[in-house]
Parts: sequence; structure tokens; C-alpha cells
Amino acid sequence: MQHGNNRFILAVLAAMLFGAGWQIASAQTAGKPAKSADVEFGPGAEVKLVAPNATESVRNRSEVIGWPAGRKPLAPAGFEVTLFADDVDTPRWATALPNGDILVALSLRGGNPGASSTSNRIILFRDKDGDGKPEFRSNLLINLNRPHGLLLLGDYLYVGNTDAVVRYRYQLGQTEITTPGEKILDLPGGGHYTRNLTANAAGTKIYVAVGSKTNVDESGEDAKDPRRAAILEINPDGSGMRVYASGLRNPVGLAWEPESKQLWTVVNERDALGDQLVPDYATSVKEGAFYGWPYSYYGQNEDPRKKGQRPDLVAKAIPPDYATGAHTGTLGITFYTGKQYPAKYQGGAFIGQHGSWNRSKYVGYRIAYLPFKNGKPAGPMEDFLTGFIANDKEVYGRPVVATLLQNGALLVIDDESSKVWHVRYTGK
Repeated sequence: MQHGNNRFILAVLAAMLFGAGWQIASAQTAGKPAKSADVEFGPGAEVKLVAPNATESVRNRSEVIGWPAGRKPLAPAGFEVTLFADDVDTPRWATALPNGDILVALSLRGGNPGASSTSNRIILFRDKDGDGKPEFRSNLLINLNRPHGLLLLGDYLYVGNTDAVVRYRYQLGQTEITTPGEKILDLPGGGHYTRNLTANAAGTKIYVAVGSKTNVDESGEDAKDPRRAAILEINPDGSGMRVYASGLRNPVGLAWEPESKQLWTVVNERDALGDQLVPDYATSVKEGAFYGWPYSYYGQNEDPRKKGQRPDLVAKAIPPDYATGAHTGTLGITFYTGKQYPAKYQGGAFIGQHGSWNRSKYVGYRIAYLPFKNGKPAGPMEDFLTGFIANDKEVYGRPVVATLLQNGALLVIDDESSKVWHVRYTGK
């Protein structure tokens, strides 16, 4: 009888773990010392990667079914999750302005960038009392080309379209921009289309994230354009463009670590080497550094598809700081500098994981939290916002990034369900 009970308990536990979409397993593995040859989460020195093609490469796309009435993402005890907006067409990024206004970039994914009349625009939300229920919204800008990065610097609002950085004259409180923008930098369009923006503290330099066009530059097309798979640096007027760091396949999120003042990014890595290769990652961005793509991964691990092509570049590739898991779709990074959340979260990073489409069992589909100390990751990455996975074929949504608001709450962009979530701490 005792053995029967044990078997029943083990079966229940296994079902619970499977239903959670391996998110619990991922959180427990993250950041702990390597005990096997397949640890794909954690600080660089602790990551032990499997051999290429140790498992078959798969296509396992989830079906986004949307959120049923009464269901929403799950946060730790003491946090309240509410719906901020649900009538937005493919939200992809957001930024909070100094006066509390919130800008959300709507960027159609796939197909013809002009195919949707309600996407390719910037929406302004105004939530004066900070309760997560905006009283006002307007179309700040329309007819854009896959906008993503948003940056307010001086008297200008900068927008990262997929093919250019454009700036517009802007005053805080303005709810509509009707004057033409000024294109200050041409960018290569297509491929990984997101173009994120950030500025240094002095406002003297702007950094632009540009992803690759391909998986591992099979045709050599990416190698012809040094702006690809790189973070670019420009002056506020677009002049002085140079490659600040390279070999970053798809560096989407950009953020400044508050203690070290160092630029960080998260990178969506390459596909088709098996379930556990190659880990996406978060890393500090060192000026002039080369991070390996496409010739090597996670430092000097040569990609077998590029074997012998550029041993000089493989030799100079540096490893990233923290592995966030293979195929997790790590896209967003936000350092928490607010005061509304408990002390545990202050100074750490919230990391958006859009979720896998190329792994046998779903991973990602969460906002994770990574503690920092002395400017570096200081503990295992853990779940913060979960519940996006419905079952082994369907998901309710796909989170991209958590954006810090002026009042210390977070907004979570859930692009494929066309929702924006508000997460605040109540202590209840």
C-alpha cells in the first residue's frame, strides 16, 4: 500500500511540473553550480554546454489562444496583476516619460509591415492616479515602419523603426505629433526587425541595437554589413556612427545597470543545434568587444556550420555574463530602480522571455527576475510573472518586456495576445 501511495504522489508531481511548462524546472536550475554537462542557465563560469546536435532540432510553435475571461498572469504573493490595456494591436515595447505618460510601440510582426491599419504606431496612455487603469489614450504617431525603440532626449522623441532612427520635436504632455520627423540614421531593414534605443546618462551618445538578418549567416549576407548583429553608437543628431560591440545575433533589450553604470543587453541566440543550444543570454556590453556570432557561441565554442571559416574571430570572442536558457526568446531587460517593490527586487533585473518555438517542450514564456549585487548577477534567476502556458500545445500570451513606471509599478507587454499588464505590489 505504501508503494502505491508513493507512485501516486510521484505521478501527481510529474503532472504538475509538465503542466507548468517546465517553468519551475527552469527556475530551479537557473544560477546553481553546474553538476552535469548540460547546465544552460547561470553565470558564465558555471555553464556547461552539451555537444552540438546532442538532441534533434525541432519546430514546436505554440498556438496563442488569448486569455480566457477571469484568467491572468501569476505573480508572487503580495503582487497584484491587472489588465492595463487589451485593445492594442501587437504591442512590442514601452517607455515611461518623466511626467508619467506611457508610450507603447505597436509593431506588426511578420508579413507586410503596412498590412495592419491599427499597428505600426505609437500610443500614448495617461494614468494620472497610477492605479493601472489609464483615463486617456491617443495615437501619438501613426504610419511608422515596425517601430520598437523609444527614447526621449532633450526636445526630441527618438523612434527606432526597422530601417531608420527618426526623431520628432516633442514637449512633455503633448498627445499627438503631426510635424514630420527627421531621419538621422539609415539602418538595414528586415530580418530581426527590432531596433532598440537608449542613451548614456549625459545624453551625449545614443545606442542602437540591430539584429542579424539570418540564423548563422548561411549566405554571407550579414558579414557584408557591419551594422548587423551589433550595437551601434551615434551622436544625438545621428552623426559619428560606429560599431560599439559586435557578434551579438539579436540584441533586443538595452538597459543601464544602476550601480556600475554599465550598459547591458539580452541576446536572442541562434537555432538548429538541438534543444539545449544555444543559450540566450544577458551580458554587460564591453566597448569594442566581439561576442562570437556567427562563428562561435557562448565564447569560443565554434559553430560546426562555420567550422574553420574565421578562427581569428573565434579566438577573440568573449563569453557573456549570464545564460538565460536555450530558445527561451529572451528579449527584454529592465533594472528595477523604483521603491514600490520589496527590497529584494531593488537593483535587480526583470528579464522578458517571449518563449520557445524550437524546443521539444516549451521554455520561457515568463518574466524572470535576476538579482544583482556590485553590478553583477548575484543569485539564481527565478520566476516573477508566469501562467502564460495553457498546455503542451497552447499558450495564452507571450511576454516581451517589463517596463518600469514612474510610480515603481511594472507594465508587461504581452504582444501576441495584444495585451498590456500592470503589476504592482500591495502586500496583500
